[in-house]
Amino acid sequence: MPGTRYKTHVAKSASPLPFIQRQIVVMPSRRYKTYAIEGIVPVIHPTAFVHPDAVLIGDVVVGANCYVGPLASLRGDFSRVVLEDGCNVQDNCTLHTMPGFDVIVGRDGHIGHGVILHSAHIETNAMVGMNSVIMDRATIGESAIVAAMSFVKADAKIPAKHLVAGVPARVLRELTDDELAKKIAGTRLYHDLARRSLATLTAVEPLTTFDPDRKRLEVDRPMPILQRKMQKRSDKT
Repeated sequence: MPGTRYKTHVAKSASPLPFIQRQIVVMPSRRYKTYAIEGIVPVIHPTAFVHPDAVLIGDVVVGANCYVGPLASLRGDFSRVVLEDGCNVQDNCTLHTMPGFDVIVGRDGHIGHGVILHSAHIETNAMVGMNSVIMDRATIGESAIVAAMSFVKADAKIPAKHLVAGVPARVLRELTDDELAKKIAGTRLYHDLARRSLATLTAVEPLTTFDPDRKRLEVDRPMPILQRKMQKRSDKT
């Protein structure tokens, strides 16, 4: 772009061809896609990460340590959209409201890729699986899990610590301690991703060749309860 400065890093390539170099062109960070409506401006906590390709409109509040992925759309143009601390709203999610009925995602809520939340309430530590739809005034109870591709009807009340699935969604059973531990571990990954993204995510020009010796991302996943128990037994023997 005219008048734009780029940082260029040059490194030797592991290519078998001699004298080949690769360039990593670091592009300037883009501003948030945040829009006021009728003078109401979105709020993003300084410790939250909101991807530059996410769109936030109007009465949207993003709490501490949240993660909002690329192409997520949070529209507070009829009522309020609230992400409490530690939530993640992943790629391609849509959060919208009808007038007078807010969307609220409680602390450590986990909203999977492609989910639609419409004037719904997701309580503390609950999880909504990929491509699910949660309709008006529905409540997903604390630490409940909605399986991927589910449809939760308007006004539905999903009990705490239960698994629901289907179209329309129905309660299947109570969640096990190990399943709840896996959910918490997955959400912690997104807490860490928010920190990693704030610190290191940068728009770049892609490389044109693949270096087979390039480093890989090293991301540790905490072990759920069952795995920890098995590891302890193994250590004792």
